[in-house]
Amino acid sequence: MLVKRVFNFAAAHNLIKYHGKCESLHGHNYRLEVTVKGTTNDEGMVIDFLELKKIVKEEVLNILDHSYLNDIIEQPTAENISMWIWNKLEKKLKRKNCNLYEIALYETENNIVYYRGE
Repeated sequence: MLVKRVFNFAAAHNLIKYHGKCESLHGHNYRLEVTVKGTTNDEGMVIDFLELKKIVKEEVLNILDHSYLNDIIEQPTAENISMWIWNKLEKKLKRKNCNLYEIALYETENNIVYYRGE
């Protein structure tokens, strides 16, 4: 079973190793989807949505929301941000019955990165 929770955060960045429009400072209203895969536990849940929300808020949103991403991630492309989020959440979401399955990061509604920890 796949369980997904959606989050939003705003942040600014500039791509220092890129030559083009995104080289300049700019911001995005990101949409983050965190998906956990597993089987239901004794309570009939893969993971409690409230617990998932708390972990993502503490490990990711409290750090990234309204931040300058370059202070956190050297080259904050959507790909690198997705990997950073995965690394922050993977161990925190590992249970007997479930684990982190996928990060989907929407930089815009048309530009999306999916990451599964490869």
